[in-house]
Amino acid sequence: MILTVTLNTALDLTYRVERLVPHSSHRVTTVAERPGGKGLNVARVLTALGHEVTVTGFVGGATGEAVREGLSGVRDALFGVSGATRRTVAVVDSASGDTTQLNEPGPLIAPPEWSAFLASYEQLLGSASAVALCGSLPPGVPVGAYAHLVRVARAAGVPVLLDTSGEPLRRGIAARPDIVKPNADELAELTGSWDPLPAARAARRRGAHAVVASLGPEGLLAATPEGSWQAAPPERVAGNPTGAGDSAVAALLSGLVTGEPWPRRLASAVALSAATVLAPAAGEFDASAYASFVDKVTVHRHADAA
Repeated sequence: MILTVTLNTALDLTYRVERLVPHSSHRVTTVAERPGGKGLNVARVLTALGHEVTVTGFVGGATGEAVREGLSGVRDALFGVSGATRRTVAVVDSASGDTTQLNEPGPLIAPPEWSAFLASYEQLLGSASAVALCGSLPPGVPVGAYAHLVRVARAAGVPVLLDTSGEPLRRGIAARPDIVKPNADELAELTGSWDPLPAARAARRRGAHAVVASLGPEGLLAATPEGSWQAAPPERVAGNPTGAGDSAVAALLSGLVTGEPWPRRLASAVALSAATVLAPAAGEFDASAYASFVDKVTVHRHADAA
């Protein structure tokens, strides 16, 4: 069983309009509503790939109930709190393919709720083959929360992937996660370098076993104990990029638990990300596009660092 942790779950709303024009009214052509937050998106993709998945994190209020009701194919171990789960709104401009994202803050988590969650998390690790710690922290959760969750997973012998940003990433990487997956901006903020390969190697020196950086349309770059690679998609695709990074996380976790070599993991992650851009909402992917892309991804090995 793969465990995904989404401390700041959301109810995702995706609106599609013909053309997004600031300071004007719009007629929405389609609406999609589904459970959201990075870890829940990862869980949906992992389930579609054939893995058994358990989701945990915080939910509350009417939006929290809607999140629970929208779960499908995963084991629900979400933890109820008194505050209301946030909503996120993605507005997709059909003319340009661009997406505008609006994210509400999460509920305030009280100290007793955080303590109770930690006890539940430790129990869930007992049957987990890997764990993904994903997304932002809701108010009230300590900024070092992910560092603590990484250490607990490592003590239980469960490999852990961390996908967050800012100070939670800075503290979490020092706890030595097996994989961290920042985007280029997050990696630069962490290391001070805008050159992705030296930055990824610097992030490894800060504690991560392996670093996989998202480079947007350019694909992924990985610095690992076995070497460094860059994987590029076979073609540029237009669509909704929301959730593409989460699909990459799902592919990396899948490769981790099945023991795939790094080049194959990266090819799967890049292909799945591209196939997600072609899907209507986060947590979904175009299966035929994924099958077409995966063997066409270019994976280049970088020379080892001196």
